[in-house]
Amino acid sequence: MLSSLTNRRRFSDLSEQEILALAISSEEDDGRIYRSYAQGLRGEFPGSAAVFDGMAAEEDTHRQRLIDLHRARFGEVIPLIRREHVAGFYARRPVWLTQNLSLQTIRGEAAAMEAQAERFYLKAAERTTDAATRKLLGDLAAAEAGHEKAAQGLEAAHLTGDVKADEDRSAHRQFVLTWVQPGLAGLMDGSVSTLAPIFATAFATQDSHTTLLVGTAAAVGAGISMGFTEAAHDDGVLSGRGSPFKRGVASGVMTALGGLGHALPYLLSDFWTATALAVVVVFVELWAIAWIQNKYMETPFLRAALQVVLGGALVFAAGVLIGGG
Repeated sequence: MLSSLTNRRRFSDLSEQEILALAISSEEDDGRIYRSYAQGLRGEFPGSAAVFDGMAAEEDTHRQRLIDLHRARFGEVIPLIRREHVAGFYARRPVWLTQNLSLQTIRGEAAAMEAQAERFYLKAAERTTDAATRKLLGDLAAAEAGHEKAAQGLEAAHLTGDVKADEDRSAHRQFVLTWVQPGLAGLMDGSVSTLAPIFATAFATQDSHTTLLVGTAAAVGAGISMGFTEAAHDDGVLSGRGSPFKRGVASGVMTALGGLGHALPYLLSDFWTATALAVVVVFVELWAIAWIQNKYMETPFLRAALQVVLGGALVFAAGVLIGGG
């Protein structure tokens, strides 16, 4: 019923010719996707681009074999049927339309494509009682499994240990530039710069509700400001830091979280309990910043901890002194 409402055919209603036509169109689509991946990777990751070029060529080979089989069994006219015409048929996520996909994301999507297609054909073969259709679906599943083995062979040919290690290092560096660096800057700004206004308000008023309002406003405002600043000041073209939108999101979200971390404890009505919890949260935030600097920015941990904790302590003390005065 649902398939008729969406104008989609049920897979069980397809003829052998239509199943073969569906396989042909699917191979065509996958070949185009692999070529899109190769085009996007060619400049920075030529080894992986060569792998996807080879996988696209494999798809072309299988598509031609399927066309030859269709020509032999059913003639020259191939029915026009695609994935979106069949209810329950696996769909490809349109991630290849997204710019600045990470290398690991692309590799993962390619592996999922092959495994998904093989799994679908195997399940479809299990449900059919027609011997010819069962054989056809089994052959298609074997072809998909062959694609995965071919991809492994192409990786062995084009991605030697040194090439893959270089590409992985480049991908990690891009991840750090696009996500970690702006996110860390935001977390530091949100955690440290909001200490003074939040704790100044806290000790000046000794009122949890007022402190919560001021802290939330400071954190959200700082997050919006940092996000727009990061996105606007560098489009990433010359610096190679990646999408300004991604960097803006990373910086803005982490700035807001850094400030909200020690503002939300003031949801508690008891002022001193809330303040004690906020101080603990500040301590955790500062050590988290030091850990991120050590892990991703290769800053010695003790040096990072000294810089962050000392800076945070000075801002915290300034807020307490101003509020207490």
